[in-house]
Amino acid sequence: MTETGKSSLFPTYARYPITLVKGEGSRLWDDTGKEYIDLMSGIAVTNLGHAPQAVKEKLIDQLDQLWHVSNLFHIPNQEKLAALLTDNSCADAVFFCSTGAEANEAAIKLARRYNQKVLNNGRYEIITFNMSFHGRTLATLTATGQDKVKEGFHPLPGGFVYAPYNDIEAVRSLVNEHTCAIMLEMVQGEGGVLPADPEFVKQIAELCKQENLLLIVDEIQTGVGRTGKLFAYEHYGVEPDIFTLAKGLGGGFPIGAMLGKAFLAEGFSAGSHGSTFGGTPIATAAGYAAVDTIITNQLPERAAELGEYTVKKLESKLAGNPLISNIRGIGLLIGIECTQPAGEIISEIHKQGVLVIPAGPNVIRLVPALTIPQEDLDQALDVVCSVLSQKASTISGV
Repeated sequence: MTETGKSSLFPTYARYPITLVKGEGSRLWDDTGKEYIDLMSGIAVTNLGHAPQAVKEKLIDQLDQLWHVSNLFHIPNQEKLAALLTDNSCADAVFFCSTGAEANEAAIKLARRYNQKVLNNGRYEIITFNMSFHGRTLATLTATGQDKVKEGFHPLPGGFVYAPYNDIEAVRSLVNEHTCAIMLEMVQGEGGVLPADPEFVKQIAELCKQENLLLIVDEIQTGVGRTGKLFAYEHYGVEPDIFTLAKGLGGGFPIGAMLGKAFLAEGFSAGSHGSTFGGTPIATAAGYAAVDTIITNQLPERAAELGEYTVKKLESKLAGNPLISNIRGIGLLIGIECTQPAGEIISEIHKQGVLVIPAGPNVIRLVPALTIPQEDLDQALDVVCSVLSQKASTISGV
């Protein structure tokens, strides 16, 4: 803030009237000392809770050694984290960056370059889906199937077409001689916590094989244990050619990654793509500690169990509530769909000491840490359900 109390920041965020200054585990504190139970995890970022000890120790150790060099040199932490990711996924190679948008940008570039420089077929068009969200760069916001993020940024780059989610015939109708890839989220997080239908995903994978298209899965929000598997594509019995990670990858430290099959390496030859801050010694130290902790402690399995428990508890406590139209999700990525805009409800939940976030105008999104203590989860869910019950009573006049 300036001396006049005016912020020097661009007003790009509609911020809640809360200033958070401290976090530990699944608890947060604001600048007045008020304590909150965190069911948002920085939007699915702090999968291990706030300031996890395992990540903190690796960061401190790396800070005493080396912060940044350049990708013109070998970085051992990159090799360690890449090996950990490929050993536990269908991928063979990794490109590190700093954000989810950069990871998706790399996926888009690799899909096009592989087709144009390796297969020499000139293909460039990518099919994505209505209500998807892939990032804020010009390419990734164009890939996003929501008009609201594109307003004022025209002309947008070409090469993207959109299909209704879970509609295989609509996808088939869009495939043509220019199509190089299909890009989708296994759960549309920003679009309302909408899981993909298993049969739809199977048919997408079959279509990609039939038409020699690349299958790109955006795992920015769903990856690293969030959905009850290390990666969400594992729920569906398919192997993407490319998938992307960020959010939960660094335990709260910024890092992104684009992973792909070995045959794609020829498409990203030396000099074809790069990132100054991609895969720094510090970022990859945090990433290795976070992923190793999640795997070693079987946290995806815990997320599956707690997610099932959470949905059942919500369904039980909210049964008959006229405000609720649906409760859905997978693992610890859960949406409570309301029959009206959820903004005021979310604000009231915040006032009651629980932090949740929206997923579209009508959905309350719950994305707690995979490590959240059972008692914290129960206490927070009781608050959420109490607020929803009170709101329903107000509307009905009871």
